[in-house]
Amino acid sequence: MTNDDTTFTQQQAFANDKHDDEKSPRDVEKVSKADSLSPSPSHLYEDGELDPVYYEKTLVLNRAIQELGMGKYQYWLFIVAGFGWFADSVWPLITGLILTPVVDEFNFNPPFLSLAANTGLLVGAIFWGLGCDIWGRRWCFNITLFLAGAFGLAAGGSPNLITLASLLAVMGVGVGDLVPASHQYFLTFMSVFWCLGQLLVNLLAWPLIANFSCSFDSSTCQRKDNMGWRYLLFMLGGITLLLWGARFFLFKLLESPRYLIGKGRDEEAVAVIHKVAQYNGKTSSLTKVVRSSTVVFKSNFLFQIQHIKALFRTRKIAFSTSLLVSIWGLIGLASTLYNNFLPFLLASRGAHFGDSSLNILIVIYSLLTVKSDVHSQVIGVPSAFVATWLVQIPQLGRRGALAASAAATGAFLFATTTARSSNALLGWNCGYTFWSNIMYGILYAISPEIFPAKDRGTGNGLTAAATRVFGLIAPIIALYANLDTAVPVWISGALIIFAGSLALLLPYEPRGKASM
Repeated sequence: MTNDDTTFTQQQAFANDKHDDEKSPRDVEKVSKADSLSPSPSHLYEDGELDPVYYEKTLVLNRAIQELGMGKYQYWLFIVAGFGWFADSVWPLITGLILTPVVDEFNFNPPFLSLAANTGLLVGAIFWGLGCDIWGRRWCFNITLFLAGAFGLAAGGSPNLITLASLLAVMGVGVGDLVPASHQYFLTFMSVFWCLGQLLVNLLAWPLIANFSCSFDSSTCQRKDNMGWRYLLFMLGGITLLLWGARFFLFKLLESPRYLIGKGRDEEAVAVIHKVAQYNGKTSSLTKVVRSSTVVFKSNFLFQIQHIKALFRTRKIAFSTSLLVSIWGLIGLASTLYNNFLPFLLASRGAHFGDSSLNILIVIYSLLTVKSDVHSQVIGVPSAFVATWLVQIPQLGRRGALAASAAATGAFLFATTTARSSNALLGWNCGYTFWSNIMYGILYAISPEIFPAKDRGTGNGLTAAATRVFGLIAPIIALYANLDTAVPVWISGALIIFAGSLALLLPYEPRGKASM
């Protein structure tokens, strides 16, 4: 431990109203100037809930970020951060898309492939989630995308199941905050990259798997007749590596200033604010720093324990963290149970409908109809706009919007069990996709908004780990369950609705408040 932490001075006056009588004329002039530029944001946490020194420094930092407003740097950051959403959408979905042709070629029990991929996702969630609070956001931000692309690309050349499962597991390890309070809804809108990722992978999967896979009536399935799933992995791996290259070489990512002040590196945090201001063609009134007596832990195991303890610092914060972990876990179980084994449900229902060809099944699974006009049938992308609108409604906020979207998602899952034709099943699945994209967009935004920035990586790691742990349970259930019935669908729908109801109990509502 060291005692050479630094803290902000001249800006601290206007960040804390309790010290108004101590301001110098020069400080008051700076405060007045800042007040005229932007309103002071309200804050998510009350005084006393967080470490007091970190709380004071975050008030200052939030004011400086609000003063900068949205600019060129934040918009570029929005785009390159969206690449991660793209990868997190594409790669967990891949096992379900390639499952049928891979089973035909390698002849194995289907849930084992999902089990391997989810194992990698679990390791990645824990490792990178906890690690980014130790090493910083910047390197983790770039390394993860590279790992996902490289090992996803290599998985396309797998000669057997063991190699494929191992590479997908390592790929899963790779998949694993400079926004002012007035624009934090951008976190929800970032789900548009999630939707675009699903759209792209489905558009690629439909012609590749449908036209380059073994036929249903073939007695043996050889590699040369079953290249579609490999082509899909090659293309997605290459695209992911291209996105990594653009993120790494074309955009200079700065370290998160909130992470820096949490580590006691206040001077570096001030420098980041000024670099962003310069990039945006503005200036910041944030000035010099002096030393204080805050204790800072080094980047070791004890330091990580402090991050975990901070998420349970008070009864209210502990309740919030526990609810978020529970919501993520339940939705992770429900989504994995449904998505990874939807092909079996479709095949079973398709047989009853008399149209269980691979073409029709892939189209339904992709939630796109290609009968006449593909573009008119895409329903995923608009959900990002609806999600962004919902979270800004005062009567709903983040919590109400999450609960409502989860209820709608579960309802459409229940409705799929009533389908008596392939078109009806397609329609219900379109509704499910629309509302589940909204639900995930809000969930991915509300979690980092609620967690304190200095512990945000650890908090996200805990929630992601809960998702992957419960995701591991889904294929284990499938090993012993009867996949020819609609029971997994009913279970999934009920779990999602219950998770949404838990969101109403969250003690913090981030709408209109600055993250800390």
